This record gives sequence, C-alpha cells and structure tokens, in this order.
Amino acid sequence: MRFSEYNILPELKENLNTLGFDKPTDIQYKAIPYILDGEDVLAIAQTGTGKTAAFAIPIIELISSAKVKGRPDGVKCLIMVPTHELAIQINTVFNKMTKNTKVTSFAIFGGVEQEPQIKKLNDGLDIVIATPGRIFDLIHQKHLDLHRIKYLILDEADHMLKLGFYKDITDLIKFLPQRRQTLFFSATIDENIKRLAYSLVNNPIRIQISPKDPVAKNITHSVAYIEMDHKRFFLERIIQENPEAKILVFVRTKVRAERVNKAMDRVNIKSITIHSDKLHKERTESMNLFRSGEVKILIATDITARGIDIPDVDFVVNYDMPEISENYVHRVGRTGRGKKKGIAVSFCAEEEKKILQEIETFLNKPINILPIENEDYEETIDFSEDGEKDWKKLIAEEEKEEEKKEGKKQTTKTKKK
Repeated sequence: MRFSEYNILPELKENLNTLGFDKPTDIQYKAIPYILDGEDVLAIAQTGTGKTAAFAIPIIELISSAKVKGRPDGVKCLIMVPTHELAIQINTVFNKMTKNTKVTSFAIFGGVEQEPQIKKLNDGLDIVIATPGRIFDLIHQKHLDLHRIKYLILDEADHMLKLGFYKDITDLIKFLPQRRQTLFFSATIDENIKRLAYSLVNNPIRIQISPKDPVAKNITHSVAYIEMDHKRFFLERIIQENPEAKILVFVRTKVRAERVNKAMDRVNIKSITIHSDKLHKERTESMNLFRSGEVKILIATDITARGIDIPDVDFVVNYDMPEISENYVHRVGRTGRGKKKGIAVSFCAEEEKKILQEIETFLNKPINILPIENEDYEETIDFSEDGEKDWKKLIAEEEKEEEKKEGKKQTTKTKKK
C-alpha cells in the first residue's frame, strides 16, 4: 500500500510525496492505522525504522480533522524527547509535513532563553515537542497549559530513562487529562520501560519490529584492532584518504572528544565537537556546520547517536567502542540512511575486546575484522603528520594546563572576595 492510497489530508499526501515518502516502512504500516483509530500504541523499534513518521503522519491528520470541525485552540499534542537535538529534528519533520496545512508545531527545551518559547506558546500551537525539564518550568510559570492535550507521545523512552527522567515523566502525567491517546516508542524494552509504559498506556496495541540484523544492509561495518594510543593516527589516515567524505567520529567521553579534536588540529585537520558540556548555541552551530559540510569531521559522544538524522554521512568511526551494546547500532545507523550506502569502522583496543564480544552477542553475529599488516600498521604511525607521538606525555601536559587554569580561577575568586 502506498501513502497516496491512505485516507489522509491531500496536503499531507503532497508533502509526503515531495519528501520522497512512497511506501510505509514496517513500523509505519503497522502503527499508522491503529493511531488513526484512536488506539494507544506501545512500539518497540530500532533507530532508522521510520518511527518519527509513524506518529507524525497520523497525528497531523487527527489534529487537522479536529481543526476543521472547529475544536478549541490550545496545545493538543505533547511529544516528550530526551535531548535538544532530537526535539529540533522531530520539529523539522513536522514543519515539512505540515506545509500548507493549519497544523503548527514548535520545539521547546532548556539551555536557551524562555521568552521566544513563551511567545510561540502565546501565539498558539497545536504540537509541542519538548525535553522534560523545560516543560515543568513553563507549566509552573503558567505559560503552558496541558488540560487540552489529546495526544501524548514519548519518543526514545529508553534513552529518557537512562538520563534519569523517570520521575519527571510520572510527575508530568498529573497535569494531563486522563482521557487521552498515548503513544510510547522505544528502541528497547526491559522491566523499567514496561513499568513506565503500562502506567501511561491503556490496553495498548503492542508493535515490535525486530529485524534479524539490526544494522541496515546498506552499511558495511567492520572492526580493526588498534592500540588505544595509536587510534588518532588511524583516524588521521582515514580522513586523509577520504578528503571529501563527511565523517562522524564517536568517542566515550567529553574529555576524549576534546583531546581527539586537538590531535586532529595538530595535523591540520579541521574538526568540531559536540557533547553535553557545550551550550545549546554551540551544539546547534556544530550540527549546522557538519550538516552543511562546511566542516566534514564531527567528534561526538553518544548524545548524537539516538534519533538524529544527519544527511550524507559517509563514514562512522567508533574511535572508542560503545560501552552499551545497543549504542553500536545507534552509532553506525547515522550512516547509510535511506537508500544510501554507508561505511562504519570501529577501533578496538586490547582492553575493549570484552565490549566487542558483548556487541557481537547483541548482534547475534561477529563483526567483520579489518586485517592490518604489521608493516602497514607501523607506516600509519610513522607517516603521521603529528610530530608528537607520546600520547601519555600530551595528556600529562594537558592536565597541567587544566590545573593552571583552575589555579587562576581560584586566585580570581579570592581577589574578588
């Protein structure tokens, strides 16, 4: 069945056609009819399966129909998400799909000034996509009224729980009408997620999309055994050998992101970082520079691994192996989007081999090993433009520099007193 055959708004059909949506994915095909029928839905599906459109299409149709019938104004749909980036991404999808309709949406999150968000709410919105913290701020300040909510959607619910939002979500329910339609989307299911889900949904339709291989077929993924101190040389080589490629590099921590960024800077490779220590403005700027291709190397922590659709990523490099097995799928899923081919390479040090085994168990199959001859391995290090080969010395120098900065800060505070 094609979207052109669905009984939905003509403008929505036209927008879907413009966006290249022809046939629904599995999750869309299974979820959309139930959502249109007013059923609560509990959907378990991996990243890249088309979850956003699975709820966006029917919600736009339902709200549009209500507006035609002259239903009262006010926020009708609340979509809760774990991160700023995902809120922006989902709102972008809604903006494209609601073109030439009367349905309006907006993303609301912390880390930025409230006033523009309050103005948008006062102007009137149908759909609010938000992170939990900012929602409570606006509710308590009486800028956000949820008593007309007809639809509650939790997206990437498992990720929200990992970020500690369980209590926020349960507290929020007190502000919502009991008679509502609830849609619960998660990439994984465990006891905590079940407990939260069944406290929110009412006799839900359960949909589970479990592909035999959670990594998309158009992604070639492999692992290379590389010592921890040598990883930067191999990243440099991949970048130098693919000068036009857009490369997304995943590291374990915020500190690692900045260190790898400095290592690339030393060999005259322009890169940018994104992680939770960055201000919202800085994170948005990094994403925009990478999306546009103005900067082709983005070094990120797992904050960008879930639900973010970055166009035309040629390579994903797991500079550090992800500590949570399922994050491997989310990371590599940033390349090979849609019908495009993608390449993912993981650097695995000796101390990370146990993590690799856990990932392969999660995938239920081994990851292809990328063989590196000893001679080739040594040449990669020797031919690096990085004149400083002692990684431990660099870290020690950086730590000393940080101590100096902290000392200056303390001196400044003492003088002020």
